[in-house]
Amino acid sequence: MHPELQAELGHCRNLPSPPAIALRIIDLAQQPDADLDATAGLIAQDSALSARMLRIANSPLYANRRQVATLGQALTLLGLNATLSLALGLSLSRTLRDGQSRDAQALLWRRSALAAMAARLLGTELGIARLEELMLAGLLQDIGALALLQVRPEAYRELLAAAGDAQDRLRRERESLGADHAEIGAWIAGQWNLPPYLAQSIRASEAPAGDGNCFHDCVAVSGLVADIWLAGDEDRAAAARLRALAAARDRLGLDQARFDALVTRMSDALPDIAALFDVHIVQAAHLDGIVEQARELMLLRSLREIQGAIQARSQAEAAEARARELEELALRDPLTGMYNRLQLEEVLEREFKVSVESDRPLTLVFIDLDDFKQVNDRHGHLVGDQVLGEFARVLSRLLRSADLIARYGGEEFLVVLGQTGADAALAVIQRILDEIARTPMAIVDGIPLYMTFSAGLATHGEHERFDSARDLLNAADQALYGAKREGRNRVATRDPVPPGGG
Repeated sequence: MHPELQAELGHCRNLPSPPAIALRIIDLAQQPDADLDATAGLIAQDSALSARMLRIANSPLYANRRQVATLGQALTLLGLNATLSLALGLSLSRTLRDGQSRDAQALLWRRSALAAMAARLLGTELGIARLEELMLAGLLQDIGALALLQVRPEAYRELLAAAGDAQDRLRRERESLGADHAEIGAWIAGQWNLPPYLAQSIRASEAPAGDGNCFHDCVAVSGLVADIWLAGDEDRAAAARLRALAAARDRLGLDQARFDALVTRMSDALPDIAALFDVHIVQAAHLDGIVEQARELMLLRSLREIQGAIQARSQAEAAEARARELEELALRDPLTGMYNRLQLEEVLEREFKVSVESDRPLTLVFIDLDDFKQVNDRHGHLVGDQVLGEFARVLSRLLRSADLIARYGGEEFLVVLGQTGADAALAVIQRILDEIARTPMAIVDGIPLYMTFSAGLATHGEHERFDSARDLLNAADQALYGAKREGRNRVATRDPVPPGGG
């Protein structure tokens, strides 16, 4: 760009500039903690912008079966990123519509509005998620030309009139201005502090070949699609269609059938374009043949799209996973990681039912750490918590993976041994008692802390049958108290055999 032109652009009072609401939206979009509430509060300050956001939320662009009645509902439907992009585009559109050189500017503004919709439709066809950002980039790709109409109205209007085609226009711009309108538009985007992706897409919009960036290529092709509707006669419209088709094929990989489907959707979207961007666009008669031909060559496709479906599904899956995690946490004792009393009751009922139906033994073992209160009194509750955690880990290591361990409360634990008789269970718990007695449960001031426990054991299905899981639990509890009465550090059964056999 020639330095004098840059100086003219920098000091031109008539140069379009973002309105206050757009500047605040730009600032908000760059804040990492921006949310819908803050965005809604900002948009609500501009009644015209609020009305247009409601209009777009209720348009066919969004497959919403229910009428959106409030701004909050509209923004929730659109989502944060889409809301910011659309609000910025709609607020900037006021600036881009105003100014001098009315005829030339009106033509460029119609091209901008058409290109905005074409960019969105191209993005939909290619599965690009950033549809609103594409629409905004398509809308702004000609801001350089609009600015030139303000800075050098007569000269630039003559240049536009003399240019034979788009390439001739770019050549004339570079010769007379030292830059084309795409480079100037990118410079203006930087001056406005617009997001970098917009400046990049504006600069690439007139590049002779694609740069491998699908977003940039969609914007570039969108302008060529818009030119079909701006052609003055049938021959020029047909030539514009061929140029757009060739670019769509070379840059985006669209075949003729997909391109013709796009042309048809563009024709159907003209009322939406006019309503969204306050621009008068009428499909000329010479375009009817092109559109009808496209309709004959394409498979009917729906314009409907579900905005944010992928994001909503991802959020739902994350919420479901979190709910499962919370549910599992609710069933576990946070200190030991063992099942808590709530889960114990459910599992015990199930295991008791299986034991009754299969006629196989089921053994419950109540365990109580001996003199645990003294640990808390002497060493503090943190050491007591360490003892409980280590005891649970050792107990879990010494039992089968199928055995259930639950923290019943305080220093009491319950072990459920499925398909295990009294003698086998007694041997297992005695072995665990021996192992616990020689394994430090904590180290206090460099000195190992050892613990013992008392255990009560009751079995259903061998010598005694219980009416319910609750009765079996009570029997194990009674056996535990027997172990304590006998001096602790031992395992007692419900009916201990007296000395001598008796």
